[in-house]
Amino acid sequence: MTKLKTAILIGTATLALAGCAKKRPAVLPPAPTETPSTAGQTGPGGPIGSGVAPGSDADFQRSVTSNTIHFGLDQYDIDPQARAILDSQAEWLQRNPNVRITIEGHCDERGTREYNLALGDRRANAAKNYLAAKGVSPSRMTTISYGSERPIALGSDEAAYAQNRRAVTIVLG
Repeated sequence: MTKLKTAILIGTATLALAGCAKKRPAVLPPAPTETPSTAGQTGPGGPIGSGVAPGSDADFQRSVTSNTIHFGLDQYDIDPQARAILDSQAEWLQRNPNVRITIEGHCDERGTREYNLALGDRRANAAKNYLAAKGVSPSRMTTISYGSERPIALGSDEAAYAQNRRAVTIVLG
């Protein structure tokens, strides 16, 4: 009797699932194209209809000067070049008030692990404080220090060290 119940249960389940199968449409819709109303127009982040969602990380990457600022050896002060980059980030963040960011602090491989983590934290917070002074709410920003754990350039020369002394702004999805 249990075998009969099991067979009936399996048969019923199979029929129920077969009725849910998705059928392929006879004719596929055309691929999306740029509409004449947005062709050639540009918005604050670039061309309208380019497939990049406003407020996304891709929009941020193409709209700002850079997502990375660099620092001198054992320094965490914001120099004029970093100010220009952070100013463009602040403008984008003000146009996108619901976006949250994380600012990562990084160091080169020289120094102890503890020293580099502390320096990376000071670098990330220097960028955060600058953006806050430009009107970006601190509640939208978090910081993290990776010290020398995530180098962008491998090598033990000044060129690699210079690339690794940085703070990177990441838009949270």
